[in-house]
Amino acid sequence: MNDWITALEGRRVSETQVEFDTPEPARQTMQGTAMAPLVHLGILDVSGAGADKLLQGQTSAQVDLANGDFAPLTSFCTPKGRMLANAQLMRVSEDRYRLILHRELIEPLRDHLKKFAPFYKTELAIRDDLALLGLIGKEAEALAEVRFDLTPPAVWHQAGDGERQLLAHPGPQPRLLICLPEAQASETFRQLSAQAVPVGNAVWRLHDIQAGIAWLTRAHYDALLPQMINWEALGGVSFKKGCYTGQEVVARAHFRGQVKKRLARAQLEGDRRPELGAAVIDENGKSVGEVVAAELDAYGQAEVLAVLTTREEIGPLSVDDQAIKLLKLPYPIERLDPENLAKAAV
Repeated sequence: MNDWITALEGRRVSETQVEFDTPEPARQTMQGTAMAPLVHLGILDVSGAGADKLLQGQTSAQVDLANGDFAPLTSFCTPKGRMLANAQLMRVSEDRYRLILHRELIEPLRDHLKKFAPFYKTELAIRDDLALLGLIGKEAEALAEVRFDLTPPAVWHQAGDGERQLLAHPGPQPRLLICLPEAQASETFRQLSAQAVPVGNAVWRLHDIQAGIAWLTRAHYDALLPQMINWEALGGVSFKKGCYTGQEVVARAHFRGQVKKRLARAQLEGDRRPELGAAVIDENGKSVGEVVAAELDAYGQAEVLAVLTTREEIGPLSVDDQAIKLLKLPYPIERLDPENLAKAAV
């Protein structure tokens, strides 16, 4: 799985992080177009005649909205409404759906869905034979259109065929996620690098933070309601579909306004990137939340997403003895129905 990255002189720091010897990588997207192997993400295929029914009973998405054009966000929950994973859902053929989520949660989610798969004549496959690339920057869409002969889709939509797909993600700069066979990844990367600077996947994760998007890892497995990462504000929860595991708790929290924690975006007054799960401390030394995503920005300061208490006045905050400056999220904290989001690009 590492060969194509090693051949491109990328350095795998860990199973979920790759770096290149590119100066100031986070600045590249401010000046041009950058490209990153998205090794922190993985792919789970759900296929078979009953794949749609299995997913409909387990996921917060309205599965029939995943029609090969719209690719909704979704989450998988316990009966208590706590998330096992959040993901983006694609339909790549009549009986095949594709989930993109954090690599650390691929196996746990597969094992969870395995309990139901036999009843729906459905197969689950971790697709290590596929690769994910990210294009970021002003020329990302034009570059992808020329390279793949595809019109780039709207945000949270897809384009392509059963072999290769393009997905558009929001962020401070245009972003495209490319899913393709790993056997094609090396050559595709080389061709794109003529116009896009190779950077590590930390740059893509920084843009997720700046877009207010948190992808769960093992650090928060079975710990948070979807609303605690603003998932319904991103269109990741359908309140118009029928029952799914955890639906009652998720719906009750929404309609009764009982969400006691919310995702916030912040910058730390320091250059130390905190660990996931690091406590956010108030002026009295009390924990009022925890970090769910963290990366260094173009100026060497740590930017984070943290799940914080919804109490109105919590005063000065810090993480790892670094003061926190809260930043504005790029979206309102209000329900965004995926049914409306699906129609928006039509």
